[in-house]
Amino acid sequence: MVAILSGFQPMLNIAAHAQAQSHTSPPPRKDNVNAAPPKPDDSDDDDGSDNGEISTVLTAADKNAIFKDKAKYTFEVSNTTKADQLGKVSYTVTTEKGEQLFEDSVKVNIPKKSVKKYNFILPSKGVGFYKVNFMINVSDYDDTTRRVFGIRPEEISSRYKKPADFELFWQKTKNELAQVKPNFRVVAMPKLDKDNRHVYLIEMQSLGNITIRGWMTVPVNRNKDKKFAVLLGLPGYQVTLNPLTGLDPDLAIITLNVRGQGNSRGPVNTPRDEYIVYHIEDKYKYVMRGAIADCLRAVDFICAQPNLRHDQILVSGGSMGGFLSIATASLDKRVKLCSAQNPILCDIRGMVGAVKWPISAMQQYVGTQPGLSFNTILDNMDYYDVKNFASNLSCPTIMGIGLLDPFAPPDNEYAGYNNIKAAKRIMVFKDLGHEITTAYKELEGRWMRDAFGLF
Repeated sequence: MVAILSGFQPMLNIAAHAQAQSHTSPPPRKDNVNAAPPKPDDSDDDDGSDNGEISTVLTAADKNAIFKDKAKYTFEVSNTTKADQLGKVSYTVTTEKGEQLFEDSVKVNIPKKSVKKYNFILPSKGVGFYKVNFMINVSDYDDTTRRVFGIRPEEISSRYKKPADFELFWQKTKNELAQVKPNFRVVAMPKLDKDNRHVYLIEMQSLGNITIRGWMTVPVNRNKDKKFAVLLGLPGYQVTLNPLTGLDPDLAIITLNVRGQGNSRGPVNTPRDEYIVYHIEDKYKYVMRGAIADCLRAVDFICAQPNLRHDQILVSGGSMGGFLSIATASLDKRVKLCSAQNPILCDIRGMVGAVKWPISAMQQYVGTQPGLSFNTILDNMDYYDVKNFASNLSCPTIMGIGLLDPFAPPDNEYAGYNNIKAAKRIMVFKDLGHEITTAYKELEGRWMRDAFGLF
């Protein structure tokens, strides 16, 4: 589900670009549990033209499927066929890593042309998230509905510590970046102007003297002294960001393509699946060190522009863009608001055994590099873990997560979110995977306007 937001188009476009990636964004689920059940038909249609159907709806007692100790669900079955349905409704509860914990079932008899509801109270083993499968097996129908529920997620914490030299590592990176002359370049692109906005190609030198590029759109304004608040949109995994326009008269929008992506391909130009492991064997050469430095350099660019508000910068992104948003806001206090949707690389050690990507890519890479161990990769990734950046966030932050996310599971997301000490808010989408909805983007727009006084 890609967000569709009326009234603040730039927020929509950031989400669309950040989420539109097959590698880290599976298609929206289309489970029948989201549809209202057909109304029973009391007529007896014996001509065989309408044999009816069986459908189910699973409803959590909490709108976010988050509970204090035990989860509560109602499983509704609608039988509009002309036959009674005999069988059972059952469930299994597992950990996020698939270890089976509990199971139970009830026998059911669902008369023809009827609706039956079955209430379940599910046990758990304390704080954390659990996968639950509800199965129906009756005379003419078999189906499984997969969901996730949480128990007191605000108490989740990672078992893995931040490296003692984490801050020193990133301070050295910032010092190294500062030695690179930025050579900011702004090129007007009048043929791309639209929605009463001027469009500019922007270029700058970043860590390693690599050229990175992006786009800036600025509302047409006759007041030469006008200064605009800034939305800095950061990209998802191997996503090309283009100029974002819209009708907002108060906001400049910058979309950055970090090294190895979009119009910033060059010295870093890997196949799609190899980007996540590019130089991962060396924490000083790992591609994400450069990508984060690129985002910091973009903040330098903003603060070098006389027509932009240097005290009103929002960073926003989804998936890898969510990861980059938290890292950037953590390392650069000039960022005043942070919005991260489904950030990847959170509590990375805790992802082992719980997700396939990116862990599988890292394990495969080990097999191609003689002398490299998976433990070395995990040691290096400690310097790129969202949860370790999160503890240094000082600006207000919002996050959006999907409980069915196969790349950024809720246990891991909360391990990062709970490390944030600044003002924060999280939106949980119980029936979504690696995606967010309109509601999140609407919140982001209102929140930014309130914080920056844009009315």
